[in-house]
Amino acid sequence: MPESSIQNVAVCGAGVFGSNHLRVYRTLQQSGLPIKLAAIVESDTRRTASLEQEWHVPVYSSVEACLSDCHMGKLQIDAASICVPTVSHFPTASALLSAGIDVLIEKPIAKSLEESTQLIRLAGMHQRILQVGHLERFNPAVMAVREMLNGPMFFEAHRLSVFSPRSLDVDVVLDLMIHDLDIVLTLAQSTVSQVHAVGLPILSPKVDIANVRVEFESGCVANFTASRVSTERVRKLRFFQPHQYVSIDYARQDLLLINVAAKTTTTPSPEVISAGLSMQKPEINQGEPLRLEIESFLECVRSRRQPEVSGENGRAALALALQINTAIADHSKRAGLDRYTL
Repeated sequence: MPESSIQNVAVCGAGVFGSNHLRVYRTLQQSGLPIKLAAIVESDTRRTASLEQEWHVPVYSSVEACLSDCHMGKLQIDAASICVPTVSHFPTASALLSAGIDVLIEKPIAKSLEESTQLIRLAGMHQRILQVGHLERFNPAVMAVREMLNGPMFFEAHRLSVFSPRSLDVDVVLDLMIHDLDIVLTLAQSTVSQVHAVGLPILSPKVDIANVRVEFESGCVANFTASRVSTERVRKLRFFQPHQYVSIDYARQDLLLINVAAKTTTTPSPEVISAGLSMQKPEINQGEPLRLEIESFLECVRSRRQPEVSGENGRAALALALQINTAIADHSKRAGLDRYTL
């Protein structure tokens, strides 16, 4: 295969998320796909030697140092995953986009709407791919359910996790709930009209548990619960649409459908009600969402098509998350919840 046809990729940030991106890129490379893991950017210089030994690629302490070698012809980078802390998403992504490099940026797209708008503008100006890492979009159960939509009107999302010191630069809404916000925005296909929210800091200075009610212009309602201080791990989404209840277990990549027969003109008996229910468990082709996400990104880089999760999609999820945080702050002030703050 000619060298020019190989996509050279870099991973910026070699923490928990970055390590998974590195693993997937190397697996895809070893499987024979035309990609090459070409560089790592990691600001913790104490890890440079170990990363170089493990991945056998140059490790740079900054994106500027990496791009400097690209400008001098010592390195070629065509695409990059951005897995640095959220506060560094904008400077890292803007430098790469301006250098003509396509990017897959972990969620949330940025720390502010202004930064996300600028990234979208930069991607358009330089004709670059900007994909946002809402990987639940690539969960096989979610991909399967999108073809079954029939006007959903009520969503119930639960995302609970045990406490971890990672991602404490953001609150639980931007850390965990934003996954479900993106999915519901995609499935509901309606403008948000109202947001009611409550959240509390428990083990960190930021909100660790939150409960949210979102109402849409269509009349659809969505309830979200997210916690990173739970004793169990739960990642589920349930929704109701005409004559059907749908349950998605993200972790198990499991999809359950309960179909309800149309109403009769008379009051049905319990036997008739039971007979009118039918349960289905569609067969789901299992797959690792991160690998599917990265494969989709690389295909977008090759074909120049619009990514499944665009910069605009990432901005919409961020806008709702920030609106929720404002509602949480307003409720906290009204309820005098300062005593919960660490």
